[in-house]
Amino acid sequence: MKKLFLAALTLIGFTAANAQDISENTIGLRLGDSDGFGAEISYQRGLGDNNRVEIDLGIRSGNGYDGFKLAGIYQWVWVLEGDFNWYAGAGGGLGSYSFDEPFNDKNDDSETFFFAAGNIGIEYNFDFPLQLSLDARPELGFGDFRNDLDFDIALGVRYRF
Repeated sequence: MKKLFLAALTLIGFTAANAQDISENTIGLRLGDSDGFGAEISYQRGLGDNNRVEIDLGIRSGNGYDGFKLAGIYQWVWVLEGDFNWYAGAGGGLGSYSFDEPFNDKNDDSETFFFAAGNIGIEYNFDFPLQLSLDARPELGFGDFRNDLDFDIALGVRYRF
């Protein structure tokens, strides 16, 4: 019983020592391939001392096609050293795309899909209100065309406020 109490006390102390103040809000761009949707508008909202939610919206429009992808990720943030943090999270999202002219007459090349996603990354918070991050986001898609595992790596540039 004494060992269990000491282990619990150590775990609580370790958690409190790693608690930090993360930015209440950040907004910027997440620059990656985003499975063909390109750069995403990215917003983060701090929910506590070491957790937050990230919402990313990618919009793509071109000659003969258009689409969007919306992702929501719940993240846990830990201090790595100084102003470096690392984070991990899980979430999901949905998207839709359509083509004006199908590739062939048999298939409709439009789809609404949803996906489950994980997230792991590292970030640096400068002394002025700028945050840079590098993360990886594997996504498992559920749809006719997006029914596989995609792996997205992106650079985030966000304004902290």
